[in-house]
Amino acid sequence: MFSTKTLAAAAAALLLGFGAARAEIPGNKIVIGVITDMNGGNAASTGPGSVVAAQLAAEDAAAFLPGKTIEVIEADHQNKADIASGIARDWMANKGVNAIADVPFSSAGLAVSEAVRGAPSTMFIVSGTGTSDLTGKACSPNTVHWTYDTYATGSAVARALVGKGLKNWFFITADYAFGAALQRDTAATVTALGGSVVGSIKNPPFSSDFSSFLIAAQSSPAQVIGIANATADFINLVKQAHEFGLDSSGKQLAGLLVQITDIEAIGLDTAQGLYLASPFYWDLNDRTRAFSARFSAKMNGRKPTLIQAGVYSGVLHYLKAVKETDSVSAPTVMAAMQRLPSDDDALGKGSVRKDGRALHDFYLFQVKKPSESKGPWDDYKLIATVPGDQAFRPMSEGGCPMVQ
Repeated sequence: MFSTKTLAAAAAALLLGFGAARAEIPGNKIVIGVITDMNGGNAASTGPGSVVAAQLAAEDAAAFLPGKTIEVIEADHQNKADIASGIARDWMANKGVNAIADVPFSSAGLAVSEAVRGAPSTMFIVSGTGTSDLTGKACSPNTVHWTYDTYATGSAVARALVGKGLKNWFFITADYAFGAALQRDTAATVTALGGSVVGSIKNPPFSSDFSSFLIAAQSSPAQVIGIANATADFINLVKQAHEFGLDSSGKQLAGLLVQITDIEAIGLDTAQGLYLASPFYWDLNDRTRAFSARFSAKMNGRKPTLIQAGVYSGVLHYLKAVKETDSVSAPTVMAAMQRLPSDDDALGKGSVRKDGRALHDFYLFQVKKPSESKGPWDDYKLIATVPGDQAFRPMSEGGCPMVQ
């Protein structure tokens, strides 16, 4: 038989255990930190719009996390890895940040992933970083690579163009981690499909004059000029390629990471006919239009980019996992993110693999002719849908130590 003292002790232990479980969200407060580029070359496609996207996710989560305060904070990493890492470490030590989102510029994203690795109650929900190494050799139990990667965007475009008989490629590649990964992953698809890489050249990031790089591409026997650059560099390259006559010389320009803000900056007269791949387009369906309307209302009519849409989608799924587990423990939340299917108005249905790769459909688009467009932001026409389990690199080929 149990004594009164034993029963009392058991009841006290139960209450203490219950209290400990309920205290896994300290102060009933969840802090989302957006590390982004607020003023530099990536600001239009990430920046303030990424902060707004995280705030929209927090607004939605308030409905299923009653009694919890969700705070969104922000910081400008100036596209520098050391600054991004320093912000992440300071936030974990002093701000109680539970999830870090966005982080454009691949070297910065890799640095943040390392800073967060092993943190007990902080996750990294990646939207801005492109390198597929985040689910390969640099995979982490604290990192989910949410929106896109260099394999998905590059291989979708490569399959389309090689399938049209355009097999000889020349790459103009940004000389940093993102560019190297984008060329590597795209070139692997080109060669696997029987094509060849006839040349490549590296450019420093945020250049203003690409003439020497374009001359090299123009003089090559390539049928396709693969632009392994993003944002400001991509914009300047396409504009200058048009001035050089590359797009009318029989060579096909291929955008290996393209944001709708890039096309708006370039203009349809210059960008028409360009192929690109993306997991998001604001006018894709009723759900994307609904999300985009909410975003535009806070962004003076601007439409969300794929990265901004991914910030919303990834943060929302993180918060759903917090709700499911009533915890901000990183291992607990990661397990829930992998167990629960994702579904939202931006990227639709998806799932998260054991290597941290989020899977969702990708789409191949072609930029419209001016005569096909109904007005600003009406820039893409859908060519094909790539199912999520085919869009991303197979887990068995990534080399992630966590799944070997």
